[in-house]
This record gives sequence, structure tokens and C-alpha cells, in this order.
Amino acid sequence: MLAWKPHPLIIGPDMQNPIRQRLEEFKREGRLALVPFVPAGYPDLETTRRVLEVCDRAGACVIEVGFPFSDPIADGPVIQEAFTAALAKKLKTADVLRSVQEVSGKLSAPLVAMVSYSIVFRYGLARFLADAKGAGFAGLILPDLPPPEAEEVCRQVHAAGLETILLIAPTSTPVRRAEITRLCTGFVYYLSVSGITGERDRLPSGLVEAVGEIKKITDVPVCVGFGLHKRQQIEDLAKFADGAIVGSAIVRRMKEHSKERPEGIADAVGEYLRELIGPPEGQKGSRV
Repeated sequence: MLAWKPHPLIIGPDMQNPIRQRLEEFKREGRLALVPFVPAGYPDLETTRRVLEVCDRAGACVIEVGFPFSDPIADGPVIQEAFTAALAKKLKTADVLRSVQEVSGKLSAPLVAMVSYSIVFRYGLARFLADAKGAGFAGLILPDLPPPEAEEVCRQVHAAGLETILLIAPTSTPVRRAEITRLCTGFVYYLSVSGITGERDRLPSGLVEAVGEIKKITDVPVCVGFGLHKRQQIEDLAKFADGAIVGSAIVRRMKEHSKERPEGIADAVGEYLRELIGPPEGQKGSRV
């Protein structure tokens, strides 16, 4: 078995940070640690701000903000369509950062940016890190930045006061998984399936074992994404993982209500999240 060893350039596993603190808090309290995904700028930035606030009030543990990208890496058709619509309105990276800054101070849940490194590179790494920190982000999910290329970038991310979150696929080898986990300080993002995002009816076989193997080599929380959309899936996942990431199902509800005013779209998302999270254990009938 590969022993966990932090990379010398990054923060060690015992350092506290807002993302880990929040996940650990939810675990201690027996709460379902849901990480909702919000596509920035869909259908507009006012909706983005309202949905972020609603996610926070509904009991989200951490909130993931997706930066629209023209060449999706693993996004399914629902998220791709949302990103295409946002980009069609000439949405810029700076617009997303300014909009998040307007609302981040009101939120309890830490914000993490799901952003292609292509966007960061074009914006300028140092500039993006400073602006992301100033906007209120606590960490970055970099889906297309594998090691060893990720090492220097992760060092700079940590130096800017942000946490790093990298992706592990079911097809990743044990050596590759070890390389990726040692660069993660916020949480490890494990893909429940290979392929693209989208709702699926059941958790894939082998998921328990895969998450267990990762937890043997790292103390960093492990959150699982891709395909989740039912409360039962979230409850089952909570037995062995630290968090559940839900994206396509949220975006689909936004699309279904996209003709409504921003508050109507946000209310639809909030209702769905409350269905997923439910009342705290022992408090049936109460709302999160």
C-alpha cells in the first residue's frame, strides 16, 4: 500500500483551512455534506448571485462555482448548454469574479471555483489567484491540470492563500492517485464514473472500495461527483465519503425555470436542495 506523503511544496494534511473545517464540521454533526455546482452567468449573473445565496441557506456544505468554458473537459450536455448560453452573452472571467465578490461575504459555505487552467493561463495565473482570493473563493478545482505539471501551479495557489482540489478518475492507477492526492489540500474530487457529467440512477459498483483506497493514502476529505441526483444516493454516499457533488441535476432545474425571474430560478434550486439534504437526523419535519 502506498503511504500518504505530502508534497514538500504544499501545505501538510494537518493544516486547517475553511474547506476542510467545513467538511469536518458537517461530519461531526452527522449532516449530509452536499456540494452543489452553480454555472456562473446562467442565465445571467443576477441569477448566479441569488442561487449562491439560496444554496447557502438550504444547507450546502461547500459551493462550487463553474466558470463557463467553450471546450468542456467532462461536462455533460446539460452543463455544456448552460455554459454555451453564458458565453453567448459575452461573459468574461472578470465579470464572474466581480459578481461572486458581491455575494461571497454573505455566505457561510466556502466557495470553490471549477475553472479550466486554460482560463487561468489566459487571465494570468498571479492575477487570477489574487482576484479569486479577493472575490471570496477559498479554493480552486483545476480539472485539466495533472501532475507533474500541477506542482508549480499548486505551490502558487497555496502561496496565494487558496486550497487546491484535483480530480481522480476510476481509471487512475494507484501511483497516479497518490500523485494527485498529495497535491490536494481542500478535498479530493473523485469521479464516480468515467466519462461525462449527467444524472444516473444508482451508485456505480466498486465506488466504496475506490474511495476507501484513496482514504488509505490521504487525510484530505474525499468528495464524490458525477451522476448524483437522488437523496438516497447522497445518504448512501455519506456512509463512506466526505461529500457529494451535485451538478447536472441542479442545472437542469435552472433550465426548467429559466424563463422566470432570478428569484424564481433560485427558489426552484433551493427546493431541490432541501429535498436532497432533508432535515437533520432526529429532527424529522424540520427544514435545514
